Amino acid sequence: MYSFDYVFKIIICSGFVVWLSKVFPLVILKKYKLNDKMVSFLSFVPLTIMSALWFESLFIQHLGQLPSLNIENLAASVPTILSALLTKSLLVIVIVGVVSLAFIRTLEI
Repeated sequence: MYSFDYVFKIIICSGFVVWLSKVFPLVILKKYKLNDKMVSFLSFVPLTIMSALWFESLFIQHLGQLPSLNIENLAASVPTILSALLTKSLLVIVIVGVVSLAFIRTLEI
């Protein structure tokens, strides 16, 4: 069993590493100005991360077989994508996604 001091040190060090990974790029980028091509490229990063997370949640992995489609998440994606196209508001998208998945899961018994 780990001691309290060991776990506390791990939590503090992990928090420092996460904080450093968030602050260090800001400090570096504050001194330098990126060119327009780099800014344009970096503007796609949130979109690609969200797309990767979305595609990953659409499939269920089976060892030694091809992945199968997660019907619940696919069905909840339809109203979520429609709300994204209509509103372009992250708050609305998240609320519609959570509510639609909750509604779909309550229908299945």
